[in-house]
Amino acid sequence: MTDRKTVVKVDHVSKFFRLPTEETRSLRTALVNRFKGIKGYKEQHVLRDVNFEVKEGDFFGIVGRNGSGKSTLLKIISQIYVPEQGTVTVDGKLVSFIELGVGFNPELTGRENVYMNGAMLGFTTEQIDAMYDDIVDFAELRDFMNQKLKNYSSGMQVRLAFSVAIKAQGDILILDEVLAVGDEAFQRKCNDYFLERKNSGKTTILVTHDMGAVKKYCNRAILVENGLVKAYGDPFDVANQYSVDNLVHHPKEEQVEEEVEEKPTSVIKELRARLLTKPVVTPDEELTFEFTYEQLIDDETHLAFTFFDVDNHFPLYNDNSLYLPATGKGKKHLRYTCRLPYVNKAKWRLIAVVKDSNFNILAHTEKEESPVIVVQRQVDLNDLSEVDSADGMLLRQGTFYTVSTEEKS
Repeated sequence: MTDRKTVVKVDHVSKFFRLPTEETRSLRTALVNRFKGIKGYKEQHVLRDVNFEVKEGDFFGIVGRNGSGKSTLLKIISQIYVPEQGTVTVDGKLVSFIELGVGFNPELTGRENVYMNGAMLGFTTEQIDAMYDDIVDFAELRDFMNQKLKNYSSGMQVRLAFSVAIKAQGDILILDEVLAVGDEAFQRKCNDYFLERKNSGKTTILVTHDMGAVKKYCNRAILVENGLVKAYGDPFDVANQYSVDNLVHHPKEEQVEEEVEEKPTSVIKELRARLLTKPVVTPDEELTFEFTYEQLIDDETHLAFTFFDVDNHFPLYNDNSLYLPATGKGKKHLRYTCRLPYVNKAKWRLIAVVKDSNFNILAHTEKEESPVIVVQRQVDLNDLSEVDSADGMLLRQGTFYTVSTEEKS
């Protein structure tokens, strides 16, 4: 197999912006400050010595937290910004969809905007004629193309702009945070398009906060943090590293409460889930977590937990055989230990519920306070031996769990 050519090369790129620290209203003040060595601005370094390559046919993901430098990097690749240091080499016609509304005029019709935007992307009138019907059909706006853009809803504008970007026959497509736009039907259409493009051999660069999209579409990815490339390579490893970096819990500031007796609003108080082992595990490592809550009634209650797949949005495990009966008022403390030998790469959120004897939900853990667990290593299911079921084998969708429980007073 011949090596694929490099179509985008980012070589030691650095970028900073000058942010004013004081307002200067006169030339005299500016000159005096200059002689005194007062710059009147500070340098914000957005990118620092960034290096990576995109090969022909890659579906390349760029991830990172807000303010990490992702969008600036895309604008440099798209030749909107010029780097202070380093170079970017692009081999092929590049089409960018970075910000909604760029290149569109609200006073022009939808049809006129398609031709104007296509011309800005470097296409001739004949080339736009050839792709016009595809653009309109994908956007599903044929009845509105002769209306002015200012009369479009925001969703209609997104659909038209996105359709121009993806239907323009460029060699390299750059997309910045577009997977959350449009209604549900349009998002399904975009999903089908991305799967088709992934298998077509065309080059795509995608910036997103959706780690499920990175794992689903991308074959390579980078993680940008504080203007530096922190991780580079396998999209599962990059996405999981991003998830790990965002596992740090920032507790809310404690509120000072008045010392008055508070009437209970529920029969269960302060249900908490806590991870006792590290949040990133391999299938060979032991995972331990615990739940605590206070019960205000003498009736029997049961606790159950679920591993919820964050990327694919479905529960990996929820089995009533794990319900643990608890009776009597007081604080409850339950600890679980499990091994996950048959689990491939995944990101889970640990969710717990407490139910009464009729299995009505009395309380559940809050999403923002639920621990997230990342299983980081790919395993070959064919090479794994049968799991010992001494502690209770639990089967759900082909995945095995061995779980032991401990109740503490």
